[in-house]
Amino acid sequence: MAQSKAAELVEFIAKAIVGERDAVRVHEQDGQVLELETAQADRGRVIGRQGRVAKAMRIVLAASITLIVAPLLPPLPQVSPFSGPGIVITVQQLVIGVAIGFVLQIVFDALAMGGQLLANTMGLSFAFNVDPLRGTGTPVLGQFYTLIATLTFLALNGHIAIIQAMVDGFRTMPIGTGGLGAEGMWQIALWGNQLFRGALMVALPGLTALLIVNLAFGVVSRAAPSLNLFAIGFPVTLIGGLLIVLAGLPAVQSGFTTLMRETLDFALMLMQAG
Repeated sequence: MAQSKAAELVEFIAKAIVGERDAVRVHEQDGQVLELETAQADRGRVIGRQGRVAKAMRIVLAASITLIVAPLLPPLPQVSPFSGPGIVITVQQLVIGVAIGFVLQIVFDALAMGGQLLANTMGLSFAFNVDPLRGTGTPVLGQFYTLIATLTFLALNGHIAIIQAMVDGFRTMPIGTGGLGAEGMWQIALWGNQLFRGALMVALPGLTALLIVNLAFGVVSRAAPSLNLFAIGFPVTLIGGLLIVLAGLPAVQSGFTTLMRETLDFALMLMQAG
């Protein structure tokens, strides 16, 4: 089966980085999702220190998407890029791109925050992983929720929907208009409350169940004061929390799907309002 241009580009970049070039494989699913496979010893080279190589590959892929989308855009204003109006238009487009990226990132950070809230309650506040893309420590449970959300996002063709929304946005708000405006920027600022709303949507059922468990241990401590609740309560709370996480995965996926649908609608509304 012939590879797409994007798959050929990823394979070319990966072979230029790794040591064992013959072990590089790029698997394409439905022409939309690319999976890169390398030798075990070369995985660190692909990710890079603090995710620098992975970030660079994402930039190259973003540039390739730009080349694909460019022919679909309406006619551009005939201005010089280095003139006064050209610089203003460039800044406007950068602001719009950063705003849309911020709106989308809020959804994934909400799940990570919800996982952290739940981890703190169930006794996993000490479990942190190093995020290779950000170079900082992130809670294991929050990273797990983010991974689930990413897989759900790709399975529902969310990346295709975002690209389609971007193309439609260039039609509803052509390049050279007034940009988002004060009202649009205020709406984006208000959208930040989705971070806490999404986190509570993910964590609140588990927090409620763990609260009941802790109340039960409080009753037991009153009935048997000599019982070592720390030695018994911690493993029970941890195991109960893991079972709650397992049982709540469908709710996490449905909540993420709802948040993503609202996010796409909000992004389209911003570009239409502009």
